[in-house]
Amino acid sequence: MPHVSIKMIEGRTEEQKQALAAVVTQTLIATLGCSDASVSVVIEDFADKDWTDAVYIPDIQGHAETIYKKPGYDPFE
Repeated sequence: MPHVSIKMIEGRTEEQKQALAAVVTQTLIATLGCSDASVSVVIEDFADKDWTDAVYIPDIQGHAETIYKKPGYDPFE
């Protein structure tokens, strides 16, 4: 039962979000061998000004040991 949570800066269209969810779903099916029915994808939009406090600190810094693809930026530099 993979559940994927995607957090990003606001501004993408509904069509882009639907396409992203479809690609993520197909990738999970191909990689993990799960069924389409077992996949869920949530997309949350954040204002650019809120990103560091709402996402970077709690989700990236706060879970560094479980992140498999780390970002190539540091908002504090």
